[in-house]
Amino acid sequence: MEAAVLTLRAAFHMRPPPPCPPRRTIPLCSRPPAIKLKSPPRAVAKKNAEEEFGAADGEHDGLPKEFYDEEWQARQREKTKEWHAYRQKEEEEENRKTNEYREIGMRLKGYPEEEVRKVRKLVSSFIQSAEEVEEKIEEAAERGELTELVLMVIWNRLDIARRDDEKDVIRSLDLLYRRIETEILKRESTPAMRLLNDLLNLHDGFDDEGWLKKCRKCMIDTFPREDPFSMLVPAGYDMENHHGRIGLPPEDDDVLLRVDFVREVDSLLQEVRAEQENIQSLLGFDPETVAARLKQQEKKKTIHQVEALLELAMSLKW
Repeated sequence: MEAAVLTLRAAFHMRPPPPCPPRRTIPLCSRPPAIKLKSPPRAVAKKNAEEEFGAADGEHDGLPKEFYDEEWQARQREKTKEWHAYRQKEEEEENRKTNEYREIGMRLKGYPEEEVRKVRKLVSSFIQSAEEVEEKIEEAAERGELTELVLMVIWNRLDIARRDDEKDVIRSLDLLYRRIETEILKRESTPAMRLLNDLLNLHDGFDDEGWLKKCRKCMIDTFPREDPFSMLVPAGYDMENHHGRIGLPPEDDDVLLRVDFVREVDSLLQEVRAEQENIQSLLGFDPETVAARLKQQEKKKTIHQVEALLELAMSLKW
């Protein structure tokens, strides 16, 4: 019995040891621990962002390098703001022009449509008549077709041409407007102003002495004699024999006395001189300034001619 126990103990001690359980391998972290980071956090974030962009299966392939440049993007944003501001400015300018054109179109709303249509046809005939425009204007004036509405239609066309910067059209319409305005004023003016206009038109632009002689002859033919005998005794009456024909005074209201002509011309000169004092001299050599300066010189020349006519009328002798 004791021998069997010993045999069992010996067998127990001689049994090979049980196998050890397999060791589990712990995978090492691919990234170094946070303690061993040598680069600053901002650089790491930038590096990770580049890796993410690069690992996005070519999503951002083909983009320029400036796409990643913050300064370039800031410049692009500034350009975008400037472009939007430019577009807004253009839209405001377009709206302003549209409102101005609408305002021009509304000027004639207070007139009958049929009358406006006839006036527009008349103005178109003036524009198309070219060299015969003077005859067309005089014929229309005799028919009584030159009214304020004609001037307003021409002014609307002139206003549109100025906004479109059509210089040739502006020049032609301006001359047409002034010519029709002169014709209307001539028809509506007093006999003194009509005579003044006729006397100014006698000047050829060169011979002042010859022009004054023509004006003196015209004044003598127009003004009635103002000597005492002609005022008391009509022309052709014989004072010694008390014989002659006594005619009735003319019934025409257009009889112009020299004193009335002098008074109206002097009043006109005073108004024009007052306007000239407020006009400032223009400087510059651009086309518009030169044209305005020439107009001022022409106006001053006309004023000097009117002054010469006034002096001639005041010293007129038969």
